[in-house]
Amino acid sequence: MIIRKANKSDLDNIMLMYKSCVKGMIANDIDQWDETYPNAGVIIEDLIAQSYFVAIENEIIIGGINIDQNQDPTYLPIDWKDKTNQFLVVHRLGVMQEFWNKKIGKDLMLFTEKLVIEKGLKSIRLDTYSGNPKAMEFYRRLGYTELGTIDLKPNKNEYYCFEKIIK
Repeated sequence: MIIRKANKSDLDNIMLMYKSCVKGMIANDIDQWDETYPNAGVIIEDLIAQSYFVAIENEIIIGGINIDQNQDPTYLPIDWKDKTNQFLVVHRLGVMQEFWNKKIGKDLMLFTEKLVIEKGLKSIRLDTYSGNPKAMEFYRRLGYTELGTIDLKPNKNEYYCFEKIIK
């Protein structure tokens, strides 16, 4: 598997990956994402910003992640441990359902940790949906600390904010 920066020609295959991921989430009673999100408009913005990365195996996009320094304004009240504000934020980590439990998500998160080190930053921030216990456990296993909750989207349950200090 390789991880590389995505380009605009990847859009259709990224959306196929998300379609598979959402289908799996819905089958597991996780209502975090649906047919309206993640959507092509959001991913195009990520591609223009050059902050979206894809995991590829046998020339197929099997996973994706947006990594930038843009935190949602709802993050501001959270008592982050990294007071330097030298962080990256993870958005829209997704893996094709057929590749769940094959460590693709973990590889994308380890890739993010390497980016933090390369850029001379200190931490990673992210949020995940309270209705997605698999994701919450995934981040805890990777050493992330839960620091509080936010209301990110109308008509959804709360989201948990996680942080990991990278040494």
